[in-house]
Amino acid sequence: MRAKTAQDRQLLELIDPIAGSLGLDVVRIRLMSGAKRQRLQIMAERPSDHDISVEQCAKLSRAVSEVFDAADPIAGEYLLEVSSPGIDRPLTRPVDFELFEGEEARLETDRMIEGRKRFKGVLAGFEDGNVLIDLDGEDDTALIPFDWLSDAKLVLTDALMKRGAAIRAARGEPEDDGLPEGAAEDTTDTTTPSEDNA
Repeated sequence: MRAKTAQDRQLLELIDPIAGSLGLDVVRIRLMSGAKRQRLQIMAERPSDHDISVEQCAKLSRAVSEVFDAADPIAGEYLLEVSSPGIDRPLTRPVDFELFEGEEARLETDRMIEGRKRFKGVLAGFEDGNVLIDLDGEDDTALIPFDWLSDAKLVLTDALMKRGAAIRAARGEPEDDGLPEGAAEDTTDTTTPSEDNA
């Protein structure tokens, strides 16, 4: 789920080692079509505390731009955005469901499970390839195969906001940096024309 399409997966293969060299993990990438140009969104974080600084966003943006300028993996012009996952972050890796156990989440599957594809509840961990979730209004913990997920993210709750504020306070950071959570903290305009258009 870190990459949705075949092209996203190819780009992720290029981006993963770049991020790793900077001590970062890629949470998710998406190449999205736009009216005038495509947009490549990269969400990344430090594995130590699952956050990222503005400076690290800028470093990753510059490093990706250098590699992409040489490799030219995206045809036409595109805008590169590097950001933190935000408080109501996407859940894209098995470890995410363990890290955020006890938090409320929304899940969507690519196939029907007992007549539905959308689920909301409290995360109860990850086990044997399954996401464990205590669904609203149900007594038993549901097991949803991770490989069947098409989308998963935390729900923005008061408890989640307090958790984020406590983490920032522990690091001595201000509670509000003026940016909406999940917004591109460093947005680098990398307009790279393809060789055909150059």
